Amino acid sequence: MKLAKNLEGKIREVYERVRYMLATSGETVISQVSLRQFFSGNRDVDLLLSDVSYVDPFYGLHYRGLSLEQVLQQLPKPQGSVFPYAGGLYSLLLTGEMPGEEEALEVEDLWKDRAAIPQHVINVLKAMPAETHPMTMFSQAILALQTQSQFTRDYSNGLSKEDYWKITLEDSLDLTAKAPGLAATIYNIKYGDGTLREIDSHLDWSANFAHLIYKDWDQHYQDLCRLFFVLHADQGTGNVSAHTACLVNSALSDVYYSCSAAMNGLAGPLHGRANQDCLQWLLGIMENFDGSLPTMSQLEQYVWDTLERGKVIPGYGHAVLRCTDPRFAAQLEFGKQYMADDQLFNLVEMVYQVVPDILKKQGKAKGIWPNVDAISGTLQYHCGVKEFDFYTVLFGVGRMLGITVNLVWNRALALPLERPQSITLQMVQDRLHDTLNISGLRSDSYL
Repeated sequence: MKLAKNLEGKIREVYERVRYMLATSGETVISQVSLRQFFSGNRDVDLLLSDVSYVDPFYGLHYRGLSLEQVLQQLPKPQGSVFPYAGGLYSLLLTGEMPGEEEALEVEDLWKDRAAIPQHVINVLKAMPAETHPMTMFSQAILALQTQSQFTRDYSNGLSKEDYWKITLEDSLDLTAKAPGLAATIYNIKYGDGTLREIDSHLDWSANFAHLIYKDWDQHYQDLCRLFFVLHADQGTGNVSAHTACLVNSALSDVYYSCSAAMNGLAGPLHGRANQDCLQWLLGIMENFDGSLPTMSQLEQYVWDTLERGKVIPGYGHAVLRCTDPRFAAQLEFGKQYMADDQLFNLVEMVYQVVPDILKKQGKAKGIWPNVDAISGTLQYHCGVKEFDFYTVLFGVGRMLGITVNLVWNRALALPLERPQSITLQMVQDRLHDTLNISGLRSDSYL
């Protein structure tokens, strides 16, 4: 496998860099935590390591140091499409090098060879109650695939530590190969008649999802899948899903255990389910105005009314970003090209014109700009995928690309079991007392 051979050279180089830094500067303090950060989810604390992607507060998500615009422009693309192969993105995320078409197609071909969903996984999904949430089904399907874990099998047979990353890569390729098929199986069982299809060997990984849910006739939806999965592939390892996967994997739990756990985190309203909430809010506006677009002044009043009821504006604000999310911008351009006459899409544009200024005037939110969730559900809805609770599964399909790459690199760098120390509230108070007393202040006046 050319991909693994190329990756092995990169790993040696990075591993030696890390060893050198630890040997020469191992005691250097690179981050400190304030009391406010301690009680606010460790926001802005430099605690996790990933070269795969990074979110710049003012320039947005970068993959391997490249902006999303650069990635979308430079990655190889299927003939007739302006959107890239996911296989090319996977190669880029793994190696840090922009792939050519040959490298992109190697990954695509590896995925095609491994794409088949075992019958026992299909049986598990069909046996679940009809009211089961699609994310529950997705997490369970990934867990059901764990029987195929090469890492767990080889570890039990004495797998050498320096080979952990190689077998993690094999499991990662196996799981990501099946991700669109798992999602499509869930979709067809839950919302269709349960009839399943084989992949189309002439289509790329992303477009095959459209094929598997019987939308292969829709070239626009194939392109949306290509864009959607690339945009959702990674976002550093500080978000809940990626951090969960890395934490679980640090115990040497395999890729399947790790990614199933990650999807459980992604299912939360404060993470991946936000796209569903955004679309519901937009549809609520349309319903409030009897199915028609409001005027700008009406929309402004509606937004103020929402805020004054103590609600947030779904899809606006981000834990890190202080600019319009480039992922939102890329989808906005897609919408302008393919669905400019869609009223719901027009509403997204109107909200974008109104909400940031209102949030700025209100003065409560740090993040006033739209994130990826503010528009992603609208595009899916326009293309006929109108089942809200399924949107997070699509998010998960894309996110597993970045998660699995991070797991490969975590094993390559031999990152240890993640085990931060917890302390009691009394310990926090005692330390604060000491700090205040050193400063010459009476601690009892503060606590």
